[in-house]
Amino acid sequence: MTNHTKPLVFVQFYLECLSHASYLVGDRTTGRAVVVDPQRDVNDYISTAERHGLTIERVIETHIHADFLSGHLELAERTGARISYGSVGSLDFDTDPLDDGEHLSLGEVDLEILHTPGHTPESICVVVREHADDAVPYGVLTGDTLFIGDVGRPDLLSSRGRSAEEMARALYHSTRERLLTLPDDTRVYPAHGAGSACGKNLSTELSCTIGNQRRGNYALADMTEDEFVSVVTEGQPAAPAYFAFTSVRNREARPVLDEDTPVPSLAPDAFLDARAGGAVVLDTRDPESFASSHLPGAVNVPLGGRFAELAGEVLDARDDIVLCGDVDTAREARNRLARIGFDRVLGALATPVEAVGAEYLTAGVRVEAPDVEARLAADADGFALVDVRGPGEVRENGTIPGALLVPLPELVGRLGELPTDRPLTVFCASGNRSSVAASVLRARGFETTDLRGGFAAWRGAVAHPADTMPGGVSA
Repeated sequence: MTNHTKPLVFVQFYLECLSHASYLVGDRTTGRAVVVDPQRDVNDYISTAERHGLTIERVIETHIHADFLSGHLELAERTGARISYGSVGSLDFDTDPLDDGEHLSLGEVDLEILHTPGHTPESICVVVREHADDAVPYGVLTGDTLFIGDVGRPDLLSSRGRSAEEMARALYHSTRERLLTLPDDTRVYPAHGAGSACGKNLSTELSCTIGNQRRGNYALADMTEDEFVSVVTEGQPAAPAYFAFTSVRNREARPVLDEDTPVPSLAPDAFLDARAGGAVVLDTRDPESFASSHLPGAVNVPLGGRFAELAGEVLDARDDIVLCGDVDTAREARNRLARIGFDRVLGALATPVEAVGAEYLTAGVRVEAPDVEARLAADADGFALVDVRGPGEVRENGTIPGALLVPLPELVGRLGELPTDRPLTVFCASGNRSSVAASVLRARGFETTDLRGGFAAWRGAVAHPADTMPGGVSA
């Protein structure tokens, strides 16, 4: 009997907290598979491959990532897989480089490598065909070259001597001369979705087609190269400070993560000793719990949502860290920090924060929107408002009159611009990032409160239309 089972195994993994997509591509006829752009904790890839009867024999990186620490070394250690980048990449460990136009056969399934510089010089895309002679590919894994609704930002390599204009011009040719030559029905699978700082207009959709992107992606519209350079370089979000660290770390032969190892549990005395020795206290509880009581100097980054990214915006990867919060989530917090290369977690408080003792705790201050309005009316010069949202959010939604605009990713680097002669009130969109920012500022000696409910509470409770027009003051 003829076996009509399709040879291709194709699985997309999506990590919401980093807006990161990775892929398992395999061939049922041979049991051979590759993983593309893996996250650092790799158990899911291994268990998925085993479930499909596949052996992971290669890890393909579409480029040297900046927004997360990739799991290529972890997968290589666990499975014996080879690691491959585009052949123009320079790494500090052994790789099996991939040339432009090279084909990798998994059996019936064929992978074609396209060099597509622009986001980074070594960026590649991987064209997936279920059969080597298929006229229309199954799809193309576009890394950070092409997103759904956007293209990769070209401005992350200025510190390495690559100008945004130079990279944008390369990206123009990569999109037009490589990707847009693929058939319209080719599916597009990028490495990131909405929320990623690797672009400015990423869609919530996790896949699309070349044809739909040709028609609907602003960066693929009919325009000159100069017009493209202008449109893709303007308005990019502030890059988190950890990007520079992580991009270097991804080039290195570093220690691998064992995601199953428990986090050392610290009794209160040992925990406080670590803090006294210079370790950063990272409190992973929600903002309201943090505001009710916390250890002085603690930084509050709630474990839900974009935990690792927020931590990477305000902490230094060289800092020792001790965790406190829900005692059952220490391993999750450690692993999520490890996803961006923050590996210096010494341990976690073995008890709830409240059990440390009232003499060691303090309370944060959250203020209500009507109170801020009343204070503005009575003594606007007696305090400073600090808006830590991104520029795009402010342009779209407005801000509180007179607020200093300091996006959270820029906060630590711009502390010298903030007034020290009066209290600060920090706000964001909903009150999550403002708790992060306020805790950072208090830890550095600023007298700081944060607005409960954020700008949404202000606009909903007290603002008049004229108050919320885009504006503000750049600190």
